[in-house]
Amino acid sequence: MMSKYEQIKQTLSSLDLPIYRYNQILNAIFVQRIGKYEKMNTLPQNLRDVLVREFGETVCRVTPITERSSDQVGKTLFSLQDGNRIEAIRLHYRRGWESFCISSQCGCGFGCRFCATGAIGLKRNLTADEIADQLLYFYLNGHNLDSISFMGMGEALANPDLFKVLGMLTDKTLFGLSQRRITVSTIGIIPGIRRISKEFPQINLAFSLHSPFEKQRSELMPINKKYPLHKVMEELDNHIRLTDRKVFIAYILLDGINDSKEHAKALAKLLRERGPSAHLYHVDLIPYNRTDITELKFTPPSDFCVRRFQASLRAEGISVAVRAQFGSDIEAGCGQLYGEMKDKK
Repeated sequence: MMSKYEQIKQTLSSLDLPIYRYNQILNAIFVQRIGKYEKMNTLPQNLRDVLVREFGETVCRVTPITERSSDQVGKTLFSLQDGNRIEAIRLHYRRGWESFCISSQCGCGFGCRFCATGAIGLKRNLTADEIADQLLYFYLNGHNLDSISFMGMGEALANPDLFKVLGMLTDKTLFGLSQRRITVSTIGIIPGIRRISKEFPQINLAFSLHSPFEKQRSELMPINKKYPLHKVMEELDNHIRLTDRKVFIAYILLDGINDSKEHAKALAKLLRERGPSAHLYHVDLIPYNRTDITELKFTPPSDFCVRRFQASLRAEGISVAVRAQFGSDIEAGCGQLYGEMKDKK
């Protein structure tokens, strides 16, 4: 499916209009931050009428329904044109930096046992415009897109349109973002990792690991049966060889499940075995965020257990940090996005 920008260009071509009209539209959107075609005063009225008739009144194709906020975090629930709903997160740091966590699918079909999004099941992939428009909404409302992560609802590498979106985000005539300001998170979709390495080698790659033991990881994350941990690690090693870029390992700590000394030692061993690539792996520890959506119930570990796990990894020479937690009180934390806020105040 063509993006709306490609469709606009096609429409202008069918009207035999010069290319500078297309550039005026992009300037209106990405420089002047104008979100309604009717207000693009540099365009003649008859062209504005055509754009409204063909594409609707607004540039964005996602509609904000509700917004919830907490300390340094905002969560926006968007409605799609077919009535489905998704969520996106805005993190605003006190130094002025703004980071956005966006969704790539409506729901998720991979069923990680600790994730609220996975409990929904997959409704459908988002289109390239629906993904990019989450960011466009914030941009048109005066926010700076300082960094972007595909860590919202869904598995980004399972959506074929992800690569079209990455092209849009890094296109200098559109969003114009540096690859290094974009992070793609995956549960281990090997073909997608391989494609990222070749097509967008400077993008940050994050791998959701969550257990160093194959059997337990398969129980927590069924995707491990299709793409086993050892195979994913081999592909990540190859990614590092091709890109010389750091890989981030996300590790959600579940109390009494994967936070033992044995888990820390096994994780450290797994990463040390990467050989020449070992120094380019960094572990982000994420204390579990509670949700009542999943069938299995988990609890977060104590601060002492988190620090002990971190210290165990550091003692083994592993680069590790505890990820700062924001927004769990408004269900905006990792693993909490559900997209069903109709009855919540």
